[in-house]
Amino acid sequence: MTSTENSMSLPETENLLLDRVGELAAGFAAVAAEYDDRAEIAVGHLEALHAAGADAAVLPERVGGQGLSYRAFGRLLRILAKADPSTATIWLMHAGAGVGLAELTETSGSFFAEEFLAGKRFANALSEPASGNRFLNPQQDAVAAAGGWSLTGAKRFVSGAEIADYLIVNARVDDVPTFFGVPLPDPSVSVIPIWDTLGLRATRSQLLAFDHTVLRSEYRGRAPGYTDFATIPAGLPAISLGIADAALDALVAHARSRVILGKPLAHQQWVQFEVADVESRSAAAHALYDRGLLEADHGLPSFFPTLMRAKYLANKVAVEVAQLGVRVGGASGYLKQSPIQRHLRDAEAGQLMAYSTEVMAGEIGREVLKVTDE
Repeated sequence: MTSTENSMSLPETENLLLDRVGELAAGFAAVAAEYDDRAEIAVGHLEALHAAGADAAVLPERVGGQGLSYRAFGRLLRILAKADPSTATIWLMHAGAGVGLAELTETSGSFFAEEFLAGKRFANALSEPASGNRFLNPQQDAVAAAGGWSLTGAKRFVSGAEIADYLIVNARVDDVPTFFGVPLPDPSVSVIPIWDTLGLRATRSQLLAFDHTVLRSEYRGRAPGYTDFATIPAGLPAISLGIADAALDALVAHARSRVILGKPLAHQQWVQFEVADVESRSAAAHALYDRGLLEADHGLPSFFPTLMRAKYLANKVAVEVAQLGVRVGGASGYLKQSPIQRHLRDAEAGQLMAYSTEVMAGEIGREVLKVTDE
């Protein structure tokens, strides 16, 4: 997003934050491929975002933060995801966990808010191997234990787990989904060494094992509500949209510089037709996402269905743009040093993040067709 676009509808404080993040993102983009190749978390990037005020901004005012608008939040994540989607994903999950614990844990919310503002790292440990995409509806039971409840089970794709100071974890307590903060390190929480993803490698999204881990009663929280900041649902479409933007830029750069039979590849009609299609679909996905963010800022109940559709479209568009990039790039795009192949790998990951495109297609289709369980 350009400064002009930002200034059209956002307060000056939010524009200044986006400008700072944009400056950082330029540096992130220059080394994103190196972190991806090493499968290494860019800790310095996350520290720089905290120093720039991103954490304080995303924390709602009611729990001690600055209360970033949904529109600014979405733009921030698109800037980050275009530059370095792994860093964007870790920061999103960190924000989701930190904001969640600050809002959901009634007796310790202020403690988690202070830790978040102090720069402590948070990670989102909600998805279970047995519950599929339904990460807010855990299937694992926590049983009563001294000081709270005990959980034995696993949580998967915990981005940034290795650098986290706190996890947000959920489990069923008396058949009710219940959320907890879990301080780390904890000897009962361990990494299951099977991690080696195809894309978003620098997230190091680990599978964690919990072995009679105590979920402390003072860190117990309620389920998310309508008025809570919907960090993860509002942020996930931006990851795929940022990847789509980066993939389109790489495609255009290659098509304009690659000369075939005396003319740049961009002069070939089939390339123009295909680019017109994916660019238009990408623009539509951005517009749908912006509408969802605007609805969220105005407290409209339609915002969640709109954001679900935005994620569905963004996930598919990112893959389509990246696949076209490989076709236009030809053998050059298939080389490991090309950014085109990395965009393709990263784009595929968005479709797997909860809710997956298949789950969302079912939800949207049932809504349109007015299908009920009766």
